[in-house]
Amino acid sequence: MADPNQPIIIKKIKKAAHAHHGGAWKIAYADFVTAMMAFFLLMWLINMTTQEQKIGLSEYFAPGSTSGAGGVLAGTAPGNEGNKSTVLPNASRDPAERDDGGRPTSSGRTIDRDVSRPAADAQANQSAMASIRQALQKMPDITELSNNIVIEQTEEGVNVSLVDEDGRSMFPEGSTSPYERTRRVLEALAPALSLLPNRLSVTGHAAAARPGSVEAVDPWSLTAGRSLAVREVLLGAGLPNDHFVSVTGRADTEPVYPDNPYLAPNRRVTITLLNAAPPLPPSVVR
Repeated sequence: MADPNQPIIIKKIKKAAHAHHGGAWKIAYADFVTAMMAFFLLMWLINMTTQEQKIGLSEYFAPGSTSGAGGVLAGTAPGNEGNKSTVLPNASRDPAERDDGGRPTSSGRTIDRDVSRPAADAQANQSAMASIRQALQKMPDITELSNNIVIEQTEEGVNVSLVDEDGRSMFPEGSTSPYERTRRVLEALAPALSLLPNRLSVTGHAAAARPGSVEAVDPWSLTAGRSLAVREVLLGAGLPNDHFVSVTGRADTEPVYPDNPYLAPNRRVTITLLNAAPPLPPSVVR
């Protein structure tokens, strides 16, 4: 028999609370979901962008690139509007309409045999712009001239414009002889232009005379003379004569700012690297 006097022992076990695990897993999961969304968005953008846009993005984010609005030789047009360069329209992206033989496609339309030329021109123009920027960046004083040199892509090709700014001009007032800094820019351009297959046109432009003022020099003669001076400097720096197609002066007929034709940036000389002419179809008799 149990001893009635034996003490009763009661054991109390204290259960420790579970450690707090925190929300670290939630943060990790959110990061994972964000990364996946970014990945699928990137895949979608790659699929939707054209070849010209991919080339432009690649050049923009390339190490040492100065493309985009606001940088040195950035393609910014005079003023604060930002980049005014235009990308040529892409050819049809429908594979059924990419028939280079000039035959009717599945949609019933006849596609020109040179349908890929706009894309080819755009790619060649991007390469030309990169070569020109690289040549100019070797100049020691290019930073202070960044607002005076505008490189932009147009429907005709690539424009390289020497633009006047308030307080800094590329030619003395009323003169057809360029400043020494302008001459150095042209001499830096000549080797790069000579390596490119593009034919060139040089066009001079003037700002309109303000009402009541007297023009000391005829704007037609002035702009034509400045274009000829640019050509002579390029020839002296080694650019072959057969690269030129035209050298003209437009006076004040084509201002950059039609709403204010008196502004200094309307005074400019533009060197245009022309797109290659499309080949004539075999049916055309020369």
